[in-house]
Amino acid sequence: MIIYSEEKVQNASDVAQVFKNSGIKRPHEDYERIQRMIDNADLFITAWTNGKMIGVARAITDYSYCCYLSDLAVDSAYQKDGIGTELVRRVQTLIGDECSLVLLSAPGAVEYYPRIGFEKADHAFVMKRKK
Repeated sequence: MIIYSEEKVQNASDVAQVFKNSGIKRPHEDYERIQRMIDNADLFITAWTNGKMIGVARAITDYSYCCYLSDLAVDSAYQKDGIGTELVRRVQTLIGDECSLVLLSAPGAVEYYPRIGFEKADHAFVMKRKK
């Protein structure tokens, strides 16, 4: 059974382990940075089974017009079980119908997002981080 939580107070080591196990490129070895990522998010939803965190959705939003889904990660042992789809659905419920949901896809997930309702946009721009 999967349990979902909107509790923002989370342990950086649990989140780092989900990042590492999901294959997403995040600084999973830098717990201090992971903790800042948690603390400064507007939305933080987690998925759990048997007391183990297995999924994370982290977002920044104004709750009025736009929401950036900065992380969607599911432990690879639990992928293809609908957990990512449910995390996205819960984010959408919290931000409401006036808000668009945008993200930058990891290369390995490009085919996934259209299957759960995202439309591909060809007009995005990025200034890459230096670290």
